Amino acid sequence: MKKAITILILFGFLFLNFGFAGSSRVILAQEKLNLTETPTTTEGAKKWLENIWELIKEKLPGTLKKIWNEEILPVWQKMGDRAKNIWNSYLYPRLENIWQKIKSVFGEEIEERKPIIEKEFEKEKEEMKGDAPKVGKSLWERFKELIR
Repeated sequence: MKKAITILILFGFLFLNFGFAGSSRVILAQEKLNLTETPTTTEGAKKWLENIWELIKEKLPGTLKKIWNEEILPVWQKMGDRAKNIWNSYLYPRLENIWQKIKSVFGEEIEERKPIIEKEFEKEKEEMKGDAPKVGKSLWERFKELIR
């Protein structure tokens, strides 16, 4: 309980004094919490912490939403637009060109080996289906041993 109270006090102090220093929100929060007077009793400290917690619950979602919409999201959108532009302008045309060259050289060989590759893939799939319960069981047993 003492750790939780200490963490709340530190979080409240940092949130109120460093995050919004000098703004009218801090002044209103300080007036609401009456930060000029230090609580002298445990009941006063409990009430003070409850006020801080209520203020945090009230202000934090709006603040986080504002930060997300005004700072984080635009940066990620710009990065995504630049990546898309680079892909469409430079990478995709070159990869398309390389793929066409590979397909023209190895296209017939690929078509000839396709049925053989599909059969081998099916064999591998069946083997893995047989091995999967053994592996899963051993992993589960290992997990149970870790818990004990």
